[in-house]
Amino acid sequence: MYYQSPYRTTKRKPNIIKVSGKGKITVEPDIAEVRLGVSTENALLSVAQEESARAISNIKKALMSAGIQDNDVQTIDYSIHPQYDYMEGKQIFRSYKVDHMLLITVREIARAGTIVDTAVNNGANVVSSITFKTSDYDRLYRQALSLAVVDARRKAESIAETLNVQLSKVPLSVTEITSDDIVPYQTKTFAVSEASTTFHPGMLEIISHIHAEFTYVLM
Repeated sequence: MYYQSPYRTTKRKPNIIKVSGKGKITVEPDIAEVRLGVSTENALLSVAQEESARAISNIKKALMSAGIQDNDVQTIDYSIHPQYDYMEGKQIFRSYKVDHMLLITVREIARAGTIVDTAVNNGANVVSSITFKTSDYDRLYRQALSLAVVDARRKAESIAETLNVQLSKVPLSVTEITSDDIVPYQTKTFAVSEASTTFHPGMLEIISHIHAEFTYVLM
């Protein structure tokens, strides 16, 4: 026999404190990623391509001789664009521009400037950016994530103490907020000179953010 109560039971929503947490680890970078390449221009596309290929080949050979491994040099962009001049409102073809960009991973960070100079001296005429990173990022990010949880817990405890309520020991939910926390050092100028190129990587801040919800009861 089935019996249904005529009275509806409603489940009370839990009391919730919502907080955010931040964790930060500071570390010295040990890897440099250099983005550089060759830009050639000629009225004949085949000539522009040949000049580009020759320069890239020379750059790679020089980098290998300087101790960079073959798998630490990769093409990240290759493009061909017609170039035009505008005269009296008319578009007039001028040439083809071929851009070939490389990503070079430098595992001895102190040699980053030397590697850039080597590439420039062997044909590179575009240096777009250098990014400093750490090879231990995953482990350090997990540490930062743990610190973010601790930070959120402390905030929730402070709020609960102020309200004179009892906070749950375990959060109801924790949400990781993902973001890119490594900013590249942008090289704004390019010039060939006798002076060697030097970079100052400084320190990296590995940062994590979370949102957490804690339940509480009145005391």
